[in-house]
Amino acid sequence: MKQRILGNGLQVSALGFGCMGLNFSYGKGLGTDDAIALIRAAVTHGVTFFDTAEIYGPWTNEQIVGEALAPLREKVVIATKFGFQIDAGRNAGLNSRPEQIRRVAEASLKRLGIDRIDLFYQHRVDPDVPIEDVAGTVGELIEAGKVAHFGLSEPASTTLRRAHAVQRVSAVQSEYSLWTRGVETNGILQACEELGIGLVPYSPLGKGFLTGTIGRETRLEEGDFRRSLPRFAPEAMQKNQALVDLLKEIGGIKKATPAQVALAWLMAQRPWIVPIPGTTKLHRLEENLGAAELELGADDLATIEAASSNIRIEGERYPPHLLATTGR
Repeated sequence: MKQRILGNGLQVSALGFGCMGLNFSYGKGLGTDDAIALIRAAVTHGVTFFDTAEIYGPWTNEQIVGEALAPLREKVVIATKFGFQIDAGRNAGLNSRPEQIRRVAEASLKRLGIDRIDLFYQHRVDPDVPIEDVAGTVGELIEAGKVAHFGLSEPASTTLRRAHAVQRVSAVQSEYSLWTRGVETNGILQACEELGIGLVPYSPLGKGFLTGTIGRETRLEEGDFRRSLPRFAPEAMQKNQALVDLLKEIGGIKKATPAQVALAWLMAQRPWIVPIPGTTKLHRLEENLGAAELELGADDLATIEAASSNIRIEGERYPPHLLATTGR
């Protein structure tokens, strides 16, 4: 697969793999053996960039990723995250105090079975801890050889700039897709461009909606967190179908699926953008990776831009309590 460079020389495959959904947030998920097999299949197909976090499970997702990639360690880049307080296996809020960051780093290293975290993100900005303290603590872990690169997830652009002034930020992870384009207007894309920071869009397929396989009549299973998201209310999905129809139209011309068009559009925005779609199915993995070979020309991009600008996206991407943790 083609390679891309995030900030600070971090080289990864043009498409990564978001591991969260393997066993967390999207319902039942896969058993451990099947999840390991899918991760290893991704490596076989050229993926070198894998994303996890201690909160996924919690903890079990890191264990699966670690076991799957143990025999392939030298070929891959592993990203994980800190920033939550986990009590009795449940999310108890944000915690990015320096001592907590150090504890999480040690625990993640052990669960992943590695001696260095390739990319260590703050999962959400903790308003009670100055970002300079967070950046400084990760900088100490980098000096100690326990972390290679520092990242932030869903920060405000001002926070990103403050962090970068203390410890170089290699990547920002934010939601970005044709139906979530906030990074284009909130200063994140501009800051990444100016500071030489890579952008790693999570949910690049709109949490599955942009694949064209989900609609008003879809019944999400118990335990699927999308049941709580405003955009996945039946009436919102019906209105947002116009965006999927556009992707299908472009896909028909380019002989590609809606998912491939959506991912190719993202990668065409900047050469340092690396989406991390996730899936639990091998055929979907292969479909997604096909986007790396799909070329969208200037006319294609202009057509998508003009048509999508007339489509009003219905519903917030998160409920209020989760939306409040972004952009800080």
